[in-house]
Amino acid sequence: MVYFEMETVSGSMDDIELRNIQLQFPSARRFSGEAACTEVRVRTDRGDILVAVQGDRNKPAIITYHDLGLNYASFQPFFGYVDMRALLENFCVYHVNAPGQEEGAPSLPEDYMYPSMDELANQLNYVMGHFGIKTFIGFGVGAGANVLARFALIHPKKVDALTLINCTSNQAGWIEWAYQKMNTRSLRSRGMTQGVLDYLLWHHFGRFPEDRNHDLTQMYKNYFTRNVNPSNLSMFIEAYVRRSDLGICRNADTIKVPVLNITGALSPHVDDTVTFNGRLNPNNSTWMKISDCAMVLEEQPSKISEAFRLFLQGEGYVAPLSPTKIVAFRRLSDAERRRPCRHSSVIRITENPISEAVVC
Repeated sequence: MVYFEMETVSGSMDDIELRNIQLQFPSARRFSGEAACTEVRVRTDRGDILVAVQGDRNKPAIITYHDLGLNYASFQPFFGYVDMRALLENFCVYHVNAPGQEEGAPSLPEDYMYPSMDELANQLNYVMGHFGIKTFIGFGVGAGANVLARFALIHPKKVDALTLINCTSNQAGWIEWAYQKMNTRSLRSRGMTQGVLDYLLWHHFGRFPEDRNHDLTQMYKNYFTRNVNPSNLSMFIEAYVRRSDLGICRNADTIKVPVLNITGALSPHVDDTVTFNGRLNPNNSTWMKISDCAMVLEEQPSKISEAFRLFLQGEGYVAPLSPTKIVAFRRLSDAERRRPCRHSSVIRITENPISEAVVC
């Protein structure tokens, strides 16, 4: 942000003299949300995991699962977004953290056997048992989306619906495997190096993120550098890169619950979501590509909240929100002024995502 100091010459407003130019950088952004969460430790067969609970536990459950390098705090801005606050009056959100990924987590023991992706999915059974959850709506990003997809495959009766962002359904290729092996080695021996940082930024934002949103990119750089335990992250990355193929096929065994499959047009994972979409049943799945963004929850919260609301309404989980109620929530929050959206929130959804891409 640049400030200009000018002074009028000879009292005329038409003649000005430039006296000083001051460059001021924007204040650092941080993860934040309007609603407070209660952190609960849940015991599993592979150690305790942290679950952050947001809302009334007597209401239907939404379980979130985060991506690489992040934790439940990454969902806070989106679930604190004004339109989501209106929707979430009907739900209780359980933010699940992968082992050792929460802020301030101590380093896991060197002999600790980090759970595989299938074992991470199985830990959700312990979360459900601890809180008395019978069924839930899944909301996952990246690696977390893969975890939720695995759980839905094994326990379809325990999942009502899935919203998955940048979900990968196949195993890692040679290029991804090589990059991630380098990253895990660096994280264990030298901590958060510039190479690992660059890879995480690419994983979340795609190419040239600073050209789109310098403020947002800087926030994530600071977060990865200061708030992530490198050795714990290396274990999570290694579990993800060793993932097995989901083994699903559109004409045979596939995910039986409704799936909203989302990606950003600038995300490096667009092709992965297309492949995943081709393996889903077109009668209960929808593929959406959000324009002009990669990290859709941060860059286009208005469109994702609208898509999520329409998805849940279409499946009969929530009643339509009245415009009056949404306006009332907006009047109680200045979120619209803090996080303006450059694009219309109108969303088109198609039942045939292979032949026609849905671009919002």
